[in-house]
Amino acid sequence: MWTGPWLETFLRGVVRRALAGDEPQPWWMPRRVLTVVSADVDGTAGVGAIWIVRRPKSPRMREHIELVEWYGEQWRYVGGGSSPGDDPVDVDVLDVCNGGGVLSLTRSLDLPHSIAAAPWIGYVKVRLGRDVGHVLIGARRIVAPEQRRLIAVWKSPRISRGVRPVIVALGRDGAELSRFGPHDSLDTHTWARLREEL
Repeated sequence: MWTGPWLETFLRGVVRRALAGDEPQPWWMPRRVLTVVSADVDGTAGVGAIWIVRRPKSPRMREHIELVEWYGEQWRYVGGGSSPGDDPVDVDVLDVCNGGGVLSLTRSLDLPHSIAAAPWIGYVKVRLGRDVGHVLIGARRIVAPEQRRLIAVWKSPRISRGVRPVIVALGRDGAELSRFGPHDSLDTHTWARLREEL
């Protein structure tokens, strides 16, 4: 992907649209070139994650996760990652995968202890079943998107680095369908189904 000021300008535009509740895809960017799959911004924590697919229908498709943080009175690029794109899969209720994260930009405020004391910005990709109406990411409630894929971001103090918040899938009536705990590898719905099959 791009680097430098162009990337930061692009990401700031996506964050602005996400905060306003608008479609995160820029109107001027053709989806066949670059598709913004999902953007999640936690304005209270001052962090955001953007899931982008470059050349989505090409054999050279790449997925990019870009992380931003509110720092110095503006949204700044913190880091991210890239991987070959994966094909969408059907999910029964809830699937959480491909997480990661970076150190907060506040690490530069407390040298030389900055790396040990800096907060952690984490993210995961979430796939949802057709019956899911909302997802809870910790205390935040997110409407299930039509394409059934989203990215979730959070900020943790260093002591709990790498620990994701509880993720809960809710039905359209508000009933809990399944959940992922901070250290779980499978959701509660899948565990229950596996127990029944044994």
